[in-house]
Amino acid sequence: MKKILSWYFKSSLILRIIICLFIGAAIGVIFWYISEKTNSKIPEQITIAISPFGDVLVNMLKMIVVPIIFFSLIVGAASLPIKKFGRVGLKTIGWYIFCSLLAAIVGVAISLTVNPGAGTQLSQWQEKATQFNEEASNMIGKVGTQGTFRELILDMFKNPFEALADGKYLSIIVFSIMFGLAIRICIENSKDEKQIKNLERIEDIFKACRDIMTKVVDWILEYSPIGVLVLSIVNFYSFGPSIARHYVSIMLGIILGILIMVFVVYSILLFVITGQNPLSVFRRIKEAMIMAFTTRSSAATLPVSIKTATEELKIHSELAGFSLPLGATINMDGVCVHLPMFAVLAANLFGIDLTAGKLILLVITTVMASIGAGGVPGGSLMLMLIILETLGLSGQQIIIVVALALGINPILDMFETMNNITGDLVCTYAVAHNEGLLDTESSL
Repeated sequence: MKKILSWYFKSSLILRIIICLFIGAAIGVIFWYISEKTNSKIPEQITIAISPFGDVLVNMLKMIVVPIIFFSLIVGAASLPIKKFGRVGLKTIGWYIFCSLLAAIVGVAISLTVNPGAGTQLSQWQEKATQFNEEASNMIGKVGTQGTFRELILDMFKNPFEALADGKYLSIIVFSIMFGLAIRICIENSKDEKQIKNLERIEDIFKACRDIMTKVVDWILEYSPIGVLVLSIVNFYSFGPSIARHYVSIMLGIILGILIMVFVVYSILLFVITGQNPLSVFRRIKEAMIMAFTTRSSAATLPVSIKTATEELKIHSELAGFSLPLGATINMDGVCVHLPMFAVLAANLFGIDLTAGKLILLVITTVMASIGAGGVPGGSLMLMLIILETLGLSGQQIIIVVALALGINPILDMFETMNNITGDLVCTYAVAHNEGLLDTESSL
């Protein structure tokens, strides 16, 4: 036992995570096979018993997301000179929107190629959606105005204390940036040396709080292989092969689109902007990618993303602290690949002619809707309502499509979130390289 523990703590964290991921996936598939073939309840009982150990990892990451966003954004906004902040901020947002647009185009192209639902009867799909109809109806009933442009704007300006307590990420981002900018403006405009020192002292306190949160992240990451092992077992037992056999063309199409985004689109962008080997960049960010895959939450992965950006990519902490929390909220490239697939499925099921104009509208709507995904597991399902409404579907038709999406969403969420986090880091690295905000220009 001592030798095993010694190896565990001496081996690299990423190696432990990868090993636990594959072991968990294998165990999960074996459990699923035993359950399907023998009708045994033992695998289900085991997964129920161990699932809290996986949930603990997700909960610990979510526990520190709010303070990470709050302190990192304040420090990021306060550290950059106002003129530079404006330029860097616009570039970051511009990169996020550009990559989301490319993802939506890839998603539409893949969807038209796969053409899900073509040549099939609506009754065939309704049968598969039946078990999720009630959940879909409840989801649609609860959403109300969530995800609309009006709600998005209102969510930006909530009571900051309420936002911190409720984890309203968009509100926290806006308030933190405003707070940090106020510190920087006061420092730059003040002629009172005492006031400047007091303001700089406040900035140092927030930096210290951010560093403390980074140490907490280190502790959580030591537990992460165990959490990843359990999450993999539960995910692959609950959602793996049984879902894939029903939706294989949709699932493979979306995964293909995500792989194109990561290994073609991002790779080209990295090579053109930085002149570096994209694979070496991906090797440096693999820990964040794996964490995103298992937790299925951009927000929960944020502490790992910031740590990866500053320690592995050598991005200045003020940029990472600003860009990555923002990306975890508004940059959802995986969602942009995902949503068009179900829009095309809906069009085929309900006889809607997707003209060139409707396809362009689909791309634009997908990009705009992805900004409100929220970085939580299953966030793309909320946005699907916006996409489907633009096609002119009735409420009952939307319920059918959302129910179909519910059946496959847990597996797709893994790949989507990995895509989202990769996009955040790639865009942030591109801006850092362009703006000279890298600690070292080490060869990758």
